[in-house]
Amino acid sequence: MLELDGSDGGGQLLRTALSLSAVTGRPFRMENVRTRRSDAGLKPQHLAAVDAVSDATNATVEGAELGSETLSVSPERLRGGDLYADVETAGSVTLVCDAVLPLAAAVDETLSLTVTGGTDVEWSPSADYFRRAKLPLLRRVGLDADAEVRRRGFYPAGDGRLAVEIGPSTFTPFELASRGPVRRVAVNAVATESLSDADVGERLRDAAVEGLTAASGPRLDESLVDATAEYVSASSPGAIVTLVAECERGRAGFVGLGRRGVPAERVAGDAVDSLASWVATGAPVDARMGDQLAVWAALAGGEVRVPSITDHLRTNVEVIRAFGYDVSLETDADGAVMFGPETDRPT
Repeated sequence: MLELDGSDGGGQLLRTALSLSAVTGRPFRMENVRTRRSDAGLKPQHLAAVDAVSDATNATVEGAELGSETLSVSPERLRGGDLYADVETAGSVTLVCDAVLPLAAAVDETLSLTVTGGTDVEWSPSADYFRRAKLPLLRRVGLDADAEVRRRGFYPAGDGRLAVEIGPSTFTPFELASRGPVRRVAVNAVATESLSDADVGERLRDAAVEGLTAASGPRLDESLVDATAEYVSASSPGAIVTLVAECERGRAGFVGLGRRGVPAERVAGDAVDSLASWVATGAPVDARMGDQLAVWAALAGGEVRVPSITDHLRTNVEVIRAFGYDVSLETDADGAVMFGPETDRPT
């Protein structure tokens, strides 16, 4: 059994281990799960990911309890079919999906995953980031997957629902050494119906467009910006704006999550500022995407330029290498590059 130390990272290390254990059939034991976090141990969203992956692999699991800092997983045969996971809080549904998505590399039949919880919450990719930024980028290298938001879930009630279809997939290497020009930015503002009288959706949308085209911002031509606003029903009030930049070779997403007492214009402005900072780096993906693509670089190979080597990325690569995948990180004058297995390095 592979022995792993989870003390130097968060839930990403666990999700990576769950994914690669399912793909390779290799059992693992992770100790010190999230021990350096103030809320150490397994949280509801981590348990939901364990439940979903172990269900797909008929795994034997020990330590899957709230607050547990040790987890053992021994997978058996990977199957297709229906999977259901309930975070039971406003914990992130997209993080659960992140653990299951790589199973596409080994599954023989379609997996249909439905997760209930928070679709648009702090400290995690939003549902629109997941389906509009991440999935299209992964489809370029062969992933067969699609996602649908069945119901929005905001903090504190959660109660959102995200459905993902994952088909057997054969990957081609990433070619993300450079970005190319920004061809389009999609702005998607979503607010609950209770906020419609205050025009929160329209304010998020309009402020984002204004910031993207302003002389003090990324200075995009307005013809490159496609913006929408919609109102939805949800168990808790909330609002979010997601910006997705499409480039010749790259793709990046940026999120502004509404907070009580913070004007919609400021929420949108923060997302625009993040996009502007990314544009200045020249990287084909945003920093969050770079962290998440490590496991995909292991499965697909190729080259991914990232804005920087974060602690999240470094520790994640260590777990990936423990499963036998030759993923490496290198820095150069333009930032950092992640290489997948059997990828030629520049000389």
